[in-house]
Amino acid sequence: MNVLVFDIWGEYGHFKKHYTTTSPLTYSIPPRTAIAGMMGAIIGLGKEEYSEIMSKDNCYIGAQILNPIKKTRISENLINTKSADMMARIKDRTQIRFEVLKDAKYRIYFSHISADIYQKAHEMLSSHKSFYSLSLGLSEHLANFEYVGEFICERGILGEKTDVLTVVPEKNIEKMFFFDMDGQKNKEYFSESMPVEMTNERVVLEYTNVLYEKNGYPITSIPKEHWNIECGGSIVFL
Repeated sequence: MNVLVFDIWGEYGHFKKHYTTTSPLTYSIPPRTAIAGMMGAIIGLGKEEYSEIMSKDNCYIGAQILNPIKKTRISENLINTKSADMMARIKDRTQIRFEVLKDAKYRIYFSHISADIYQKAHEMLSSHKSFYSLSLGLSEHLANFEYVGEFICERGILGEKTDVLTVVPEKNIEKMFFFDMDGQKNKEYFSESMPVEMTNERVVLEYTNVLYEKNGYPITSIPKEHWNIECGGSIVFL
């Protein structure tokens, strides 16, 4: 299987956790649904169609942490756009403190069963183009990206201990190795429940617990399924 690899980063990012309202918290990594939206923005898919086209049955998506996860809080003024016909006349404002990611950077792995979709993504990424502006969650947190390349992926050996570069769904882990025997890396593992599949009406169909190492170190484990990628290392798809 051929896989497209690119890096995406931004000064700030916010991927809202579904259970927070007045003080929004952010996921530490972009959920699969958010990455599907990014891919839709790159190739020009509308909001009413990208969820189906980028579903788990149609495409493979993996995410790797490149910069250590850092978070801060920023106060933002939310305005009621329905209270006036012109933006300058809007008086209703509510200040809310948002938890945001700081200096976030991720490596995205992408493949699709449709040759047309895959080729379109390849053309746009390799030319550093996107149909819509890319952001890390909210539209005001604009993001930049860089194409890394196209690589061949092959299924890894079952039951094999490996260092997984990407974040890993917990259900895909057969055994974890929490301690670094070499004592050279201070690994910090975290798990978050996040959406992985939703409808075009933005109704979430599936949540899963995703394990990640906040500093970007590989996850040493025996995964139930993993892929060895030509550029070096093993990955797991969300």
